Amino acid sequence: MRILGIDPGSRITGYGIVDTNGATTRYVASGCLKLGAGEFSRCLREIFLRISDLVSEYAPNHIAIEQVFVHKNADSALKLGHARAAAICATFAGGAAFHEYAAREIKQAVVGSGGAEKHQIQHMVKAILTLESLPVSDEADALAVALCHAHSFRLHAGLTSLTSAPRRSAGRSSWRKFAG
Repeated sequence: MRILGIDPGSRITGYGIVDTNGATTRYVASGCLKLGAGEFSRCLREIFLRISDLVSEYAPNHIAIEQVFVHKNADSALKLGHARAAAICATFAGGAAFHEYAAREIKQAVVGSGGAEKHQIQHMVKAILTLESLPVSDEADALAVALCHAHSFRLHAGLTSLTSAPRRSAGRSSWRKFAG
């Protein structure tokens, strides 16, 4: 299963791609889409086009993105929402399953604490994926989103297999067959 993790931002959007088979997770690619200054609508267009290119190039089965959080600055929150929307819309053409995770949930899955700091996320992502160097913050956050989904998917699959396993009948017919 290939997962594209996205850390949306209005000026820098991080992306991280991992492959997982349930037992192991392997690094594929990551980076930052640096959008710079300029007209905001141009930045949104760039996010859309560049995420679309990533989906075409890497063909992920699952897309994972950080949920919106309440921001103190309303204008910043609105711009972040627009950037998220551009990234989300760019993934639809690939037909991959879409998932969202809260920031605390991502930090908990990767670091073990929902209140983890940025540098802790960077170090854990480097360790988990055995990267040669420390990823930059936005890149590490996107890889953390992908790792969170890999962990969540593995956990969900395990629970599903437990609950859907065939159950033995506790009736007398089983005892009669045994004692028969």
